Amino acid sequence: MKKSLFLAAAFLLSVGAFGQSARTILDKAAAAVSHPSGVKAHFQMISKQFGKFEGDIAVKGNKFSASTPDALVWFDGKTQWTYMKQNEEVNVSNPTEAELQAINPYNFINIYKKGFDLSSKEFPTYHEVHLTPSARQRGIEEMYIIVDKQTSHPTIVKMRRKGKWSIIYISRLQKAALSDAAFRFDAKEFPNAEIIDLR
Repeated sequence: MKKSLFLAAAFLLSVGAFGQSARTILDKAAAAVSHPSGVKAHFQMISKQFGKFEGDIAVKGNKFSASTPDALVWFDGKTQWTYMKQNEEVNVSNPTEAELQAINPYNFINIYKKGFDLSSKEFPTYHEVHLTPSARQRGIEEMYIIVDKQTSHPTIVKMRRKGKWSIIYISRLQKAALSDAAFRFDAKEFPNAEIIDLR
């Protein structure tokens, strides 16, 4: 009986330490991409829903902007503007958490701290952190974040949503001086754009 209790206690302690380690890894990764003035990076996304494309992203706190061959996106923390280059159309929306994650690989900075169970695996050059939602209503069903051990930079974000996986590869992460205006759509720069408000 005592042996069983000891083994159970050891298991619970190891699970707790494992989860704490995963949280510490993401805390360091979040700190690495949370420079007060902002950061920039290159990304490539592979998704059954959105196809395969690449582009550049800028992040400052909960704000981000992204540029791809087909579209430009701005998010100021509440409102998102998506400019489609082909038809000069701007869709304005207030995106959900899952929708933000689909285009902003750094959204994990804001969501992993609450509502997710965390675990991690160690590899020679990187950590693999596994996130599963503790609340069913979350749009993200499962997520993996690969974090470089040397830099604490997130290099891959894998996310399952509605049973479909998206993979985002991140490279060339660097600090940048970004103004808040960089995360809002400026109609003066796109005088011919048709604005469609979806809010």
